[in-house]
Amino acid sequence: MLRFRVSATLLLAATCLLMMKTVFGTERVTTCGGVYNVHRLSCDTGVIVVKDALYGRRDSETCIKGRPHSQISNTLCSLEGTLDIIKLSCDGKTECELNPRVFSKDPCVGTAKYLETTYDCFPAINFDTCEGSLAQLQCDEGKIIFIYGANYGRHDHTTCSYNRPTIQLQRIDCSDHSRKVANICNGKNSCTISATNSEFGDPCGGTYKYLKVAYTCILQPQQRPNN
Repeated sequence: MLRFRVSATLLLAATCLLMMKTVFGTERVTTCGGVYNVHRLSCDTGVIVVKDALYGRRDSETCIKGRPHSQISNTLCSLEGTLDIIKLSCDGKTECELNPRVFSKDPCVGTAKYLETTYDCFPAINFDTCEGSLAQLQCDEGKIIFIYGANYGRHDHTTCSYNRPTIQLQRIDCSDHSRKVANICNGKNSCTISATNSEFGDPCGGTYKYLKVAYTCILQPQQRPNN
């Protein structure tokens, strides 16, 4: 009897990255720590897939202007969990902006820190599903879904705005970086999910929301007999 042995998200992610041959480019962005500094990732073509991220300091050359030696001498400073935070915020988007001070913990007090992210731009299927509708993901025969990113909320005034009162479109900082779509759809040939508050919760009451999804279709890993 044949059994499909792909159940863990990390295994599927690794398989996806190994099988994806088209990468539009690898980028690295470094932003010095500061109240007004903006860390911006973007893809002209495709969507962001974060590979590595550091908040801290790993050398004595980056972001040193005006800094005394005491603030740049610790090169073993890094905040645990930075990669997860950046991936959750940016994966699957065409552009993403953060401030380094989004990190509430200080991994090394007295050291001048910076945020550095390395990411790829991958081709993807992007679509928006208005609140109250069904999102339907479909791959060709022999291929399965891999979710780059999904977000339920609102980020602009125009998407899913037809016949909606202005008061329901004003808030554009409404976000739920949901892993639920990946949990439900990854590894399937097709998948249907409801873009509703009952499915995702309500990240901003009174705002008309939409579900934004970025995904790709990869070849289904070869099935092997169960030993």
